[in-house]
Amino acid sequence: MFDKVFGRREEEAKVREMNRLPPGQSLTQKFPVLHYGPTPQTDLDNWDLRVFGLVEEEVVWDWEAFNKLPRTKLTLDIHCVTRWSKFDTDWEGVSLETLVDEGFIKPKPEAKYVIQHCEVGYTTNTPIELVMQDNFLLATHFDGKPLTVEHGWPLRGVIGAFPDRSEKKSAYLWKGGKWLRALEFRADDQLGFWERAGYHNEADPWEEQRFAGGRWFSFSVIRNR
Repeated sequence: MFDKVFGRREEEAKVREMNRLPPGQSLTQKFPVLHYGPTPQTDLDNWDLRVFGLVEEEVVWDWEAFNKLPRTKLTLDIHCVTRWSKFDTDWEGVSLETLVDEGFIKPKPEAKYVIQHCEVGYTTNTPIELVMQDNFLLATHFDGKPLTVEHGWPLRGVIGAFPDRSEKKSAYLWKGGKWLRALEFRADDQLGFWERAGYHNEADPWEEQRFAGGRWFSFSVIRNR
């Protein structure tokens, strides 16, 4: 056990020197399951993704139509506010940047924020420029397989960091909502579930922006995001 701990600490020290591991984070080979509340049961026959708000035309895709959209594969380092990081994670899904670039979604000029609406009433908020980067994905697959229910099946948002592209702004993993059902484009910001509970609105892992104003929201409440 001590060899494993020592080896992990050596690896962490190495990647910190490479500016790859944000402050306060520890490496893991696992993919912890963390969320608040029950795990939703989804019927794909009744599933859809709605895009609304400050867009030229509201869009609704059912599961079949969504999977016909242009596909993207990404390899990202992901960082959780609960202090774990996982490197070189492989994701597949649909890039919001691509959907806008190719005219599937047409935001109005006054749209400045995107709210991710998820099952069971969960939301999270991001500036539009963050989710319009190529390190944000509407993900259907992880590690070559469909997402598990615990990790957001059938669709979740994912925000991560490219190991060799530090110029891209990132955020803690909660800024990609599990069990995603709608994207709302807005002119004004609207705090999401964890943001209202005291988590930092920007959530930059490199600035260690975990909690707003130093407020502490117990990790015990978020067993099982």
